[in-house]
Amino acid sequence: MAVLTDDQVDAALADLQGWSRTEGALRRSVDFPGFLDGIDAVRRVGEHAERQDHHPDIDIRWRTVIFALVTHSEGGITDKDVAMAGDINRIVG
Repeated sequence: MAVLTDDQVDAALADLQGWSRTEGALRRSVDFPGFLDGIDAVRRVGEHAERQDHHPDIDIRWRTVIFALVTHSEGGITDKDVAMAGDINRIVG
């Protein structure tokens, strides 16, 4: 699996609402109405990530959840990260 070039990541970001490239990873911050809404979203993303065997880094701050994607074994952003970002968008809305 190849690490995507900057141009490839930029092209992918055009179709990934809410995502940006920060510190070498794809990142999205989502604000939820309440703490438990965020926890439920993390559970749903976690279940999907387990099925895909590709896991985002997740930071929970009260009602804000930050998802970060990078393929650590490859040392950068890959197609798996782009696909998971799209999946997360569909899961959390």
